[in-house]
Amino acid sequence: MIKTEHKYIEILRILKDHQEPMGAKRLSELLAERGYVMTDRAVQYYLRYLDTRGFTEKVGNQGRILTSAGIMETDRALVDDRIGFVISKLERLAFRSTFDPVSGTGDVAYNLTIVPDEILEPVSNSFDMVRDAGCSFFSGYSILERDHRVPPGHVGILTVCSITMDGVFQHNGIPVKVAYGGTIRLTDKTPENFSHIIGYQGSTVDPLQLFIGAGLTSIQDYVRTGTGVLLANVRQIPGLAEDRALGLISHMRECGFRFPLTMGKGKIFNLLTDPHRISLVSFSGMNSIGCATEAGYKLKTEIGAGTIPFSRVIE
Repeated sequence: MIKTEHKYIEILRILKDHQEPMGAKRLSELLAERGYVMTDRAVQYYLRYLDTRGFTEKVGNQGRILTSAGIMETDRALVDDRIGFVISKLERLAFRSTFDPVSGTGDVAYNLTIVPDEILEPVSNSFDMVRDAGCSFFSGYSILERDHRVPPGHVGILTVCSITMDGVFQHNGIPVKVAYGGTIRLTDKTPENFSHIIGYQGSTVDPLQLFIGAGLTSIQDYVRTGTGVLLANVRQIPGLAEDRALGLISHMRECGFRFPLTMGKGKIFNLLTDPHRISLVSFSGMNSIGCATEAGYKLKTEIGAGTIPFSRVIE
């Protein structure tokens, strides 16, 4: 019964993540990626049951979508099981990131922010402010106008996600741990300490979205004065991988990436870390979104929305 319930919940999660109508064949493929091997026929059986519960509904021959009841069920179901779900998603995305910093080619991970047309200019100004202040993870962003995830009257803004760094390390033989998301205070552009921090392993939602929603940042203050509270991530790699990591970081910087803010063993600012591992602190790609949110613009952002060729990001 527990395994069956997990499969029901996983189907609901996939439908929520992808939003567009989805058939049994595609659901079966995505379930297999998450460790649930099921035939198309078995998925059809589960979908019919979810239909009877009012959690899903059929859209012609296109497939199923979630109902409002299905969205609520997904949000509250199996909280214990969802602990670590965020980190699992990020790890899958890192594996799919194929960016090669030496050649400047391959796919990078990105965040997708949906912006109404009427506020695109001021929101873009906020993104520009963060870029020009040097507190973004990457030195630019891209506009996406034609995509099934972007509704009419809106555009999408792509920002490079720091998960790209994890993919680069992993594909070059360096195991990396996505340890913490936090807010870091800087004075006169000098980092001082972490104000808040949440471990990814024990969270059911992305910590950085929580910090933005709770109003715990002052990104606008920083871009204007050099003093404020910004979003940052902490990664950890084995101490023996330092030389190889420094080489990769140098190549990534040449491609426009901005990290790390600092790196080292033991105590980093006011954060005590594993003395046998190197901690890398980097600005988050979410600082642009946080800056626009502080200005009063309500935006919808999907962290780790997918991967995209790096050539499209720098066009």
